[in-house]
Amino acid sequence: MFPCKAASESFEINVFLQKKLNLNTELFIARKIFTGKGKDKGVSNRFVTIAVGSISLGLAVMIISVSVLVGFKKEIREKVIGFGSHFQLVNYDSNYSFETIPVEIDSVIIKKSASVPHVKHIQFFATKPGLIKTDTDIHGMVLKGVGENYNWDFFSKNMVEGEVPATNTNKRTDDVIVSEKMARLLKIETGSPLYCFFYNEGAITPRSRKFNISGIYSTGLEEFDEIFIVGDLRHVQRLNGWSQNEISGYEIQIDDFNRLNEVYPFLREITLNEANENTMLRAYSIEAKYPMLFDWLSVLDMNVWVLLVLMVAVAGINMISGVLIIIIERTRMIGILKALGYPNLRVRKVFIYLSSFLSLRGLLWGNIFGIGLCLLQHFTGVLKLDPVSYYIDVVPVNFNIFYIFLLNAGTLIAITAFIIIPSFFISKISPVEAIAVE
Repeated sequence: MFPCKAASESFEINVFLQKKLNLNTELFIARKIFTGKGKDKGVSNRFVTIAVGSISLGLAVMIISVSVLVGFKKEIREKVIGFGSHFQLVNYDSNYSFETIPVEIDSVIIKKSASVPHVKHIQFFATKPGLIKTDTDIHGMVLKGVGENYNWDFFSKNMVEGEVPATNTNKRTDDVIVSEKMARLLKIETGSPLYCFFYNEGAITPRSRKFNISGIYSTGLEEFDEIFIVGDLRHVQRLNGWSQNEISGYEIQIDDFNRLNEVYPFLREITLNEANENTMLRAYSIEAKYPMLFDWLSVLDMNVWVLLVLMVAVAGINMISGVLIIIIERTRMIGILKALGYPNLRVRKVFIYLSSFLSLRGLLWGNIFGIGLCLLQHFTGVLKLDPVSYYIDVVPVNFNIFYIFLLNAGTLIAITAFIIIPSFFISKISPVEAIAVE
């Protein structure tokens, strides 16, 4: 009975000192093992190094994957939105073709749409399909006519040479911009004349227009670059026989793409309430206009989720192996703690604290490597892409501190949960047999 009494007294002394000194004994022991100031780590050192390395590598891969995915989706969305804005309000009888039924400019609709939360800009547009003819080639295209209030930021950012047309003057301009791909196919350049032909329903002969190429742009979106030329809205109105008050519709830009579903009901209500006997509008988002492209972007999310799960699982399994090796190597210490009266739960806490320290070390190096490589790519653009397949020529990187925080917190919680599994092995260790281990 003497050993049991001694163990009980030792445990009571330990509890007394812990209360008086506010000392977390388990945390103290775990810190001693982690810093190496206690018993030499021995064989477990290499296994722990592998476990920490797997956490670092896994987190670095996750940070890079999420940053590239967010950057890629953002780049593609901005390019598509640059051609069609977040929303379009068009005639209810119009289909998704570029030959549209006109609507009259309505100041009430403009005012009400501008008052919708998150709407930042409204502009007019009109489209007209046609043909470009050179001495050797014929190429189908769509003339997108824009008004004086058009936001040229997107095309200005993607200009290869020249400048955007001046559509904000009282005089109709013949200047247009074409894509680099179109210029290369048709062997045309800035300053060259551009002869275009347009057909109207019921007309016997096409109507021709001579434009002047004021600039060349390149977005990398081949499907769009191959067909769109952008010029003065008044040309489309004249080609279609429309009045100056008639357009194909309104383009509406909002301040956050993630607000699409939130803004749409407001715009839909406006189009329904302002309908009249002559014109009824309908609103549709850029996602509804190009569903296949945005569905493709959504599939990428699933790929990244699979990668995240795999990386956390590999890191967790490696950490389980490392902690099991440490437990086996520290069997004698575990036996002594149990002989002093420590219950299994408190001994397990030692190794849970230890695994948390090791995980934090892995997360630190993972953040350094992951964020460092992302910054390198962001400022140098060393990794290139084939724009024909990926729509962009450089691997994009977009930092989101919130996502990085979630990755760190989620990885730490998941790995700590993994460690609970090997910690149950401690309850199987007998104090008498463990102390006898040499």
